[in-house]
Amino acid sequence: MSKIQVHDKFFQPYISKEKIAERINELGTQISTDYADKNPLVLAILNGSFVFAADLFRALTIDAEISFIKLASYKGTTSTGNVITAIGMEEDLYQRHLIIMEDIIDTGKTLSSFIPDLIHRQPASLRIATFLTKPEALKYDVKADYVGFEIPDKFVVGYGLDYDGHGRNLPELFQLA
Repeated sequence: MSKIQVHDKFFQPYISKEKIAERINELGTQISTDYADKNPLVLAILNGSFVFAADLFRALTIDAEISFIKLASYKGTTSTGNVITAIGMEEDLYQRHLIIMEDIIDTGKTLSSFIPDLIHRQPASLRIATFLTKPEALKYDVKADYVGFEIPDKFVVGYGLDYDGHGRNLPELFQLA
């Protein structure tokens, strides 16, 4: 991996596609063990989590279903602080085991705004799987149960994460240089 440019910013290599694949398989094994015989509903948050969710869903060795919801709180490289639900969810969550798949938890605003609505629908259980978490940036009480990688509070792109809509297709993760 070498330094890349996305729009007006330069990014340096951070996590290789091999390390990502290895960690996704580990998470898949852990979730499959934890949810054996429970047929969980995976709820992937678009747009960022689609790559992570697809890879992790394929790594599961159990019966599971997947659905998608679009929530947004980013513009450029910073969070706007406002969470917008752009595409809703139709599934009945009552007494379902629910796993939220998120691309990144930084401030925690997106999930802290969304989780109360999910809890109101009375799932049997609710856990969070995230590709990345930034403990230094966390401002809301959100804790992931399954974490791909903890990273410092720096902007990243690749593996589904974008900079103004670009860079999601990169198979590895890059950090703002």
